Amino acid sequence: MRIAPEVADALAAGKPVVALESAIVTHGLPRPRNLEVARAVEAAVRDRGALPATIALIDGEARVGLEADALSELAGRDDAVKCGVRDLAPAVALGRYGGTTVAATAHLAARAGIAVFATGGLGGVHRGAGESWDESADLTTLARTGVVVVCSGVKSILDVGATLERLETLNVTVLAYGTDRFAGFYLSDSGHAAPWRADSAADVARVVRARAGLGTEEGAVVVANPLPAGEQLDPALHDRVLAEGLAAAASAGISGKDVTPFLLDHLSRESGGASLEANVRLVVRNAQLAAEIAAELAA
Repeated sequence: MRIAPEVADALAAGKPVVALESAIVTHGLPRPRNLEVARAVEAAVRDRGALPATIALIDGEARVGLEADALSELAGRDDAVKCGVRDLAPAVALGRYGGTTVAATAHLAARAGIAVFATGGLGGVHRGAGESWDESADLTTLARTGVVVVCSGVKSILDVGATLERLETLNVTVLAYGTDRFAGFYLSDSGHAAPWRADSAADVARVVRARAGLGTEEGAVVVANPLPAGEQLDPALHDRVLAEGLAAAASAGISGKDVTPFLLDHLSRESGGASLEANVRLVVRNAQLAAEIAAELAA
């Protein structure tokens, strides 16, 4: 693993740093929008007084902090693999390029000493998991990785209620930001109450410091940051298109890890790109909040 000199210097000086995932660059957004959004997210972190550290695999090397040319190269590659934690060693050993998921980014960020990580939506328990046992590795990784993860809840195509139950079982602290409701990714409200609420970056920082004093800092702190109601995807459109997508996936025999990318693509196409734009808005907002939290922790 190589930490970019700028990131290493900031960490050594106790300055605020925010880790950013790269699976959204390699697999989450179409070209050239993927590179535009990656740059916008990095800029959002800098604008709020922190240093962005995009994490990815470049030619078989895990990097924490990407130079502009490396980010551009990653965004343009057709052979980049999507890397969870279990994929990191094979991808490094075989010299691959890779976009890191929530789990892999959190893992590498923690190893580098970065305390705050911004992403879009978490993975979670899939619909029908009672039969398939299909659950994202994000959950178990967050249970053992002591980072603050700023997100917009879990992806709304998943079983949100079951995911919240699993996060409770795994002792992952969940804070809703500025609301008592758990964020619904494309939607402001998932339909579920959040266990705890924080109304400022200072509130989140106090929670993190309290954990250290109590010896409960092993797992992550999930900060669920909702889109404002005026910026969310139209709820009626979301529910209709999601129902159609679930039926189409079942009809086509799509299952397991292939369901999520299928449904996200279906939502984007059938919403006329509205879901993609909501995704971009929430990622930028999460990066801004993560920078504010990192600054509070550094102070």
